Amino acid sequence: MAKLKFVFLRLGDCPERDSAISRRPMYKRITLKVGSNVLTDAEGGPSAERIAQIVDQIAALKARGIDVLFVSSGAIASGRTVIRQPRHRDTVSCRQLWASVGQIRLIQLYADLFARKGIVCSQVLATKEDFRDRRHFLNMRNCLETLLENNIVPIINENDVISVTELMFTDNDELSGLISDMMNVDALVILSNVAGLYNGDPADPSSSVIRTVPPYGASVSQFISSQKSDFGRGGMVTKSAIARKVAQNGIPVHLACGFEPGILTDIIDGKDVVHTYFAPGRRKTPIKRWLAHADSEAKGTLRINEQAVSSLFSEKASSLLPVGVIAVEGTFQRGDVVRIVDREGHLLGLGKAEYDHVTASRHIGAHHVRPVVRYDYLFLYSEQP
Repeated sequence: MAKLKFVFLRLGDCPERDSAISRRPMYKRITLKVGSNVLTDAEGGPSAERIAQIVDQIAALKARGIDVLFVSSGAIASGRTVIRQPRHRDTVSCRQLWASVGQIRLIQLYADLFARKGIVCSQVLATKEDFRDRRHFLNMRNCLETLLENNIVPIINENDVISVTELMFTDNDELSGLISDMMNVDALVILSNVAGLYNGDPADPSSSVIRTVPPYGASVSQFISSQKSDFGRGGMVTKSAIARKVAQNGIPVHLACGFEPGILTDIIDGKDVVHTYFAPGRRKTPIKRWLAHADSEAKGTLRINEQAVSSLFSEKASSLLPVGVIAVEGTFQRGDVVRIVDREGHLLGLGKAEYDHVTASRHIGAHHVRPVVRYDYLFLYSEQP
């Protein structure tokens, strides 16, 4: 078994921790993300036994009519067992080499195991470019919908062969969040090498797993150790941040230990298994869910005054009017994504601009002109700085 890295969290349990889980409806479509440390053995190669257990659980869900979008890590770890001493030693070249070799081994193992269950699986490799604009986004969504309609299990992974620098996701946790919002799933399940978020050192007998994280309120990321696992690129900070964002978009998230036999089916069945449940907020529209992950695509910034901040975060749905804008920064066209920040520069949200930067600058502080960002194309982070 791979060496476990634990998280540290000093946060009290939430009072609604168990009732939120027991009230959730039956899921009909889920995203499942399984990390490298769950899928690999102590030497870093694919663990056929553990992968078979994951496949068995997915097959059991499929038999009940549940769609599963499977985001699987493990390609790079698999490639490292074949090519241990690559000639090119820089990080990017090694990742590309290991991913290219390892992806074949990993997908072949999945194909064989699913075939024994009478299930067809497919390989879907993604980069950030696939989420960069609305057209690419819709093309990928159509592809995944077609696979599910034909009762195929999509096995989704980052295309590490070509994903370098700005094309890279933070890790597959980020990819799983994007897929969940794209496909409007009923839940995201993340299986890691830990049982969830802890309210202290997991090695301390007095520490326990926080059973529920509410969608709004104090951030938990500041309490979490930034340590990463042996074979994965991400860490618990990334997992909690992605889980919180997806939950705030209205999709419940479960973070659990993938080493526990039957953990996936137990979660879907609503059994009281030890894990962390990120309770969902109000479900967002598709365009707002897309905008939630579009920060890297922003072309400019709109700086707004205190009155505009209060208006946007009031209970009444509001567009961003030019009268509340105090500065326009960057170069952008109508329809581009722009950041919305307060006077001090704190990021408040993202939106699609109704004007280009020249027109937006000309209308700064103006009354009686159309919104610079309409409400339907505006995503606001739920917590103000």
